[in-house]
Amino acid sequence: MDPFLALLNSFSSSLSDSELDCLKFLCRREISKRRLESVRSGRDLFGMLLEQQLIASDKVSFLEELLKNLKREDLVSQLKQFEEEGEVNAPDDQPDAREKRLQKAAIEVICDNVGKDWKMLMRKLDISEVKLERIVAANPYNLREQLYQSLREWQKMKGRDAKVADLIKALRDCNMNLVADKVQKKLLQLDTETR
Repeated sequence: MDPFLALLNSFSSSLSDSELDCLKFLCRREISKRRLESVRSGRDLFGMLLEQQLIASDKVSFLEELLKNLKREDLVSQLKQFEEEGEVNAPDDQPDAREKRLQKAAIEVICDNVGKDWKMLMRKLDISEVKLERIVAANPYNLREQLYQSLREWQKMKGRDAKVADLIKALRDCNMNLVADKVQKKLLQLDTETR
């Protein structure tokens, strides 16, 4: 069974009628009024969001915003836990805990500091044009999210072979030396904190 669908099913079971009404209202820009009128459960609504590719196992920011609007911190934390556990790859294809922590920090720095040249960086990391176009189409007008989703795609593609050193090398190959320096500084900081 798909663990993301299981999670959505458990979310659906825990929603009250008024919470479902709130979610429907919040989705009015994404889903037509007529379709929303046919929604009778969280499952129906999540199904529509999945169909429209507004949510996916590796794309949960919209869902997170919805749950935060409901003030359902319990569900937000379940979602974050799901995200952290690397649901997409099998556990034996995951980098170790330390590498994961370093990657997370590096990705944050990269997302904060790489601008319009992000596609050049992704090409250095061997992300295909088709995947880049799909990510852009799914996140129009949101440069940071496009970059973040591309880096997640790289992590999934590489699995346990995903290394922060590769990110730094790709940054340097793109002449993004300042960003590479910031990443290295952040990683040094993390290493000294954990000692």
